[in-house]
Amino acid sequence: MAKAATATARSGRESSISKLARFFPDATPVRIPVRLTHLANPGNGFSENTVIEFGTSREVLFSSNLPLEFADMLRLQNSDGTLDTEACVVALQYNGTRTVVAARFKRAVTNWIVKQ
Repeated sequence: MAKAATATARSGRESSISKLARFFPDATPVRIPVRLTHLANPGNGFSENTVIEFGTSREVLFSSNLPLEFADMLRLQNSDGTLDTEACVVALQYNGTRTVVAARFKRAVTNWIVKQ
């Protein structure tokens, strides 16, 4: 005898970072590993590795375990040094243990994201 069953597709749910990205119409999905440092306390171990999930020419969106707040200054560095810049937190969305963050570059960063 057959039983009816339902399953929820994981891809059907929109992630918290995707929801935040809707507020940035030019956001492009990317996967760029970076070292994130909270500049208020750079010597106190407030840094972590994370992945930029979305980006625009001026903003990056990622998730973090750091205790970040609106207007905090951050440093973002990738492993090969092609991205090493400061950014300011412009949006936060708390999601359980991790925080989804949007940060705007302090200065123009050329050619960090290329749209085709």
